[in-house]
Amino acid sequence: MKILNKNKLEIAEGVLFKHLPQSYRIKGVLESRKRVACYSTEEQALRKMLMDDNVIDWSLDFMTGGFDLSQIPILKEVSSVRDVKFRYKSVGRLVYLADSSHLLTPTVDNDLESRISSLDISHVDLVNKTWKFGGNEQSYNTVKHFISNYPSYCITDGQDQPVSWILLYEYCAMGLLYTVPEHRGKGYAKVLVSTMAKRLRAEGHPVFCFIEEDNIISYRLFKNLGFTEDPSYRAGWIHFNYN
Repeated sequence: MKILNKNKLEIAEGVLFKHLPQSYRIKGVLESRKRVACYSTEEQALRKMLMDDNVIDWSLDFMTGGFDLSQIPILKEVSSVRDVKFRYKSVGRLVYLADSSHLLTPTVDNDLESRISSLDISHVDLVNKTWKFGGNEQSYNTVKHFISNYPSYCITDGQDQPVSWILLYEYCAMGLLYTVPEHRGKGYAKVLVSTMAKRLRAEGHPVFCFIEEDNIISYRLFKNLGFTEDPSYRAGWIHFNYN
């Protein structure tokens, strides 16, 4: 395994640009420098990378995110060699904003605009309880990490309590979009997605999201806001060495 210096990282980023949108997630990791990530368009190179003891510690309980489902046969092969079991946790579509001019901007009146703010540490428990993959100590710490280190937006009610919010994962994808049931149907999610997308674009970041295949409501929301889907790519979140 090679350790890349700043110049090599810039070269890697340039290569990833050539493979957008499939490489969005890895490009996001490059920008955040917070996670180990791999990307390959060649089967042999991917197989070699996965088999390298210096890349992945296969003795750990871990999960891969955004793994291209077309490369699952290689993952099965390596898992068999490593004698580890795995299971699918979710499968998602990749939607992305190809051009900022495609973004639909919802109308926001003065009252609503005054209620758009950011989440803070006091909101971790609320977000964790409503997150599909939340509700435990590990997810609590994950949400806390997101709120502490990455941009977030929320819309508050009359008591300054968040009733709708959106966060960023460490690889720059938008996620954890949620509106409490009694405040749905007011267009809050559209406003938050649009607001976050504008910020990411302004700061030079990719604008994308992974949506679970059965989440038709979110899929339609993003498509109606001007996001594009890559129909050739399906991302899998896969759990290894689970108990």
